[in-house]
Amino acid sequence: MVTLDVRPQLIDTLSALRDRVAAARFPLPLAGAPRARANRDELLAQLDDYLVPRLREPEAPLLAVVGGSTGAGKSTLVNSLVGRRVSEAGVLRPTTRTPVLVCHPEDHHWFSSMRVLPDLTRVWAPRQDPADDFLLSGGEEPARVLHVETADTLPRGLALLDAPDVDSLIADNRALAAELICAADIWIMVTTAARYADAVPWHLLRTAKEYDVALVTVLDRVPHQVVSEVSRQYGALLTKAGLGEVPRFTVPELPESAWGAGLLPATAVAPLKSWLAHHAQDPDARQQVMARTVYGLLDSLKSRVPELAGAAAAQYAAALRLIAAVDAAYDNEHARVRGRLQSGAVLAGDALKRWRAFPLDCTAAELLDALVESLAALLLCAVTATDERVDDSWRREPAAAAPGLTGRDPSPEGAEHRIGLAVRRWRRELEEYAEDEVRELERATAPDAEVVAALVATALLGGRRARSAGEGLAERLGAHGALRLRDRAGRLLSERVDRVMYRERDRRLTPLYALEVHPEPQAELIAALSVLQKER
Repeated sequence: MVTLDVRPQLIDTLSALRDRVAAARFPLPLAGAPRARANRDELLAQLDDYLVPRLREPEAPLLAVVGGSTGAGKSTLVNSLVGRRVSEAGVLRPTTRTPVLVCHPEDHHWFSSMRVLPDLTRVWAPRQDPADDFLLSGGEEPARVLHVETADTLPRGLALLDAPDVDSLIADNRALAAELICAADIWIMVTTAARYADAVPWHLLRTAKEYDVALVTVLDRVPHQVVSEVSRQYGALLTKAGLGEVPRFTVPELPESAWGAGLLPATAVAPLKSWLAHHAQDPDARQQVMARTVYGLLDSLKSRVPELAGAAAAQYAAALRLIAAVDAAYDNEHARVRGRLQSGAVLAGDALKRWRAFPLDCTAAELLDALVESLAALLLCAVTATDERVDDSWRREPAAAAPGLTGRDPSPEGAEHRIGLAVRRWRRELEEYAEDEVRELERATAPDAEVVAALVATALLGGRRARSAGEGLAERLGAHGALRLRDRAGRLLSERVDRVMYRERDRRLTPLYALEVHPEPQAELIAALSVLQKER
């Protein structure tokens, strides 16, 4: 007989792997990202709701989750197995909006706690109206609740869970159905004579086979005239899919199941009920069911975790490509801006006119205003051109379609405001430098500090066309003072231009950094899986 390995070391390594799975993020819209997110959520649900709690408490009752597509008769089947109505069933679809768990009264404590399905709020009282779920949430949106019922007609050690439709029109119902199935010791897949070849039940059956879990199939509502033929065809499909050994039960179409409002005769569900009772009460059969599902899921980690790690690596690689595109564009434009500053490109247009009119028809303040405006325009054009190049590069990257990564400036003021603020701050600091130099001179011969600031700004920003500005600066401050001021002012200009470009680069990358796409998840997932495999 196969028995469960419940060593604390195994549980600890499994919990560590669970934390690594929970930490994995796939925010970039790559082709495999939706599948990776779904796989992560499914794996996390199986770890949280089944593997870890089952290994910690192997003596807990078996949980059989009844799943299937809309109208398969899941609720009627559960009610009939229990012998009374515990779950809503009817002609309106989807009927089962809230899961219902039924267990023996002496097993109630196992499910009243948050041992399994900790995200679902427990409700003990019998549900009178589906609207109760709405009221539980304060009238805002349906609450995630689990109705727990007890029935002494069920054997001790067995619980049945009626899950929402796996193909429900309501997305939350579909997600909840998948989460509930992940908590099961036994998957009971219900389909009908009319829909046994549909894609939805077969997706569940193939998933169960992939994970090698304990699986039971129920072919429901089979007209008595075609019982043999439909059963034979369904069995052939199962055999072809490698599921020929799966226990299969057939429930005939009866008046009680026509509208989903009644209970099926006990004889109609007796074989399934007997199978479930045997596996809940016979120690060997119980161990076999639990071990199969536990070890099937543990074995599935060998392929599922590396797949998650690969998806995490793809996310990081895509993020690096996006970052590299930004870095390359800003590095190239930054070098271009430095070249234009050295060539005197700022001293053009209105700034050049003001310089030619200085000092007769233009004041130092007006010249500084024109230079500041021209410098700001140069930097703004550089940033705008860089963003356009980044946009062009990112259009070739699917990852760039993530929300918040568009080229639109997210700040309310915009680049023009930020650059204008930085350039005006540079001007104020330049004027303070000029005042410092003037203060060193004798008061009688000291020049006007604003004129000195205008001359040094022109000399720095005007290139060859501003050679006379340097000469005028030397006349007013002396060669040594002029050189010292030009050096200080030049370093300040370089620092402020660098800061503008770096900040604009960071502004473009900040939304990407906020997605927290890191290299660690890939290595951490593989390392945690390796430790688990060695522990096993």
